[in-house]
Formats: sequence, structure tokens, C-alpha cells
Amino acid sequence: MGKRTATANRPTTITDHEESQIERANGSGRTPVVFIHGLWLLPTSWDRWAELFEDAGYTTLTPGWPDDPETVEEANATREVFANKSVGEVADHFEDVIKKLDKKPALVGHSFGGLLAQILAGRGLSAVSVAIDPAPFRGVLPLPISSLRSASPALHNPANRHRAVPLTYEQFRFAFANAVSEDEAKELYETFAVPAPGEPLFQAAAANLNPWTEVKVNTKKADRGPLLIMDGERDHTVPWAIANASYKRQRRNDGVTEIVKVPNRGHALTIDSGWREVADIALEFVKRFV
Repeated sequence: MGKRTATANRPTTITDHEESQIERANGSGRTPVVFIHGLWLLPTSWDRWAELFEDAGYTTLTPGWPDDPETVEEANATREVFANKSVGEVADHFEDVIKKLDKKPALVGHSFGGLLAQILAGRGLSAVSVAIDPAPFRGVLPLPISSLRSASPALHNPANRHRAVPLTYEQFRFAFANAVSEDEAKELYETFAVPAPGEPLFQAAAANLNPWTEVKVNTKKADRGPLLIMDGERDHTVPWAIANASYKRQRRNDGVTEIVKVPNRGHALTIDSGWREVADIALEFVKRFV
């Protein structure tokens, strides 16, 4: 993985809610599934997925990024709590949670959560992983214009590196909800959208220029576990070129590595009205291995 920076080594705190999920998982005897959200969303964006996986016989955890508020309303009222969260710090927080589990979990992540799932799998912490519309890591070279536009709310101002950055509805519509109706896009924005730290976007943008970057995945780790990469065909934020480049680097691993393109879906594919189709694909992949 390379050297972690002092930023990545800042202590993080496992919340009471996360502790209760860990205790519940360990007491259940079931295989745990850890869901990892990305930028501009909260852990509650996984609630329907968690219920589906619970019904399938797993025990689920939805940890937050450090300092995540509990609700969208609270998040939008206290936006600065999101500032100054690095990829390494967040990965370390999830590692702290995972290491308290009695069984190695399945990991399911979306966007930067998909990147984090791959980082954690590269640390040998996952039994099986699903990375949905995953943000790119060092060595993934394609940089489509739509991806740059999706990240521009943060990247247009260098000062945003240390700020929490909200999306306007128009920005959310382009980056997340381009493949749904206007009415659904507005509903998704009001239901799910929260500010996000700018720092991970700056880290990802500079990853291929920085050999010490935290945005690095050990793709050759022997115990990485099986990996499925999924990508929405119409995704502006993580277009197919990025997902496929990630897949080509990951398939160097001796473990199972697969990729699926989900037709006619954008970056909101985990939260929009077609979420179940995507969740079923992820669930079937996890079932094959744990």
C-alpha cells in the first residue's frame, strides 16, 4: 500500500451506533456485509440494501465516515463537519470497524465507497467485494470530460480541499441523476444529497502524480478476495472508461475479478427507483463466495 501519511493516521472514533452494529454482527453468527457510502451521501442511503441482504441471511453494517451526521437534515445544517476527511483517514476508520468483526466481511461500496472497498480488500480485510461506480485509484488513467465536470464543484476552487462542498440541484442532476426523470431527480436530491469533503476529490485528481498518495490499491494482494466492479452505462461521474481501467488493473490478481455494465443507469443507481436490480446483482455475486 505504500506509506500512510500523518493525515491518514489521525485517530478515528467508532461511534456507539457502529459499536452496536459490530456487537450485533458478532452475536448473529452470520457473515457480515459492510456497506460503504461515497461522497454526497450518508450511510442511510444503504438502508434498503441492508434489509435485502438481511433477508438473504447476512448481518449488515452501515458505518459512516468520521463525523457523519445521522440525518440529511442535520448534515445540511452542520455541513462543516464533513470538511478535512482524507481517503486514508476514512479507510483507516473502516479498517478499525472491520477488525472488530469475528468474521471477515463482504464489502459493498459505491463511488468513493467503491474505491474504499478496493483499498480495504487490498489490505486483506474482505472475503468478497463489490465496487459500484468506483472512484479511480493510482494507475487508472482515463479522465473523461464528464468526470471532470462532475468533480468541478470541488475542484474549481483550491480552497475547497479543506472545505465541505454541497451540490446544487443542477450539479446533482448532472453527476448523479442524469438517467432518471426530472421528478425523480428532485426527489433523490431532497432525500439523499448532503455536503461532502473536498479533500478526496483533490487526492484522486493528483493520484497519478503523487507516488505517496493515499488513493492507492494493492491489486496483487494474495488474499484480496473475489471482486466485482459494476458501472452504470450512463454514469457521468465514473464513466465506463474509468471502471474498465480499474478492472484491467484488478484482474492481475489471481482471485476472481469480474465487471458488469448496468444498462441505462447513472451514478444514482444505488439509490434510485431501480436500486433493486443493482442490489440483486451484487447479492448474487456475494452469495457465490460467502
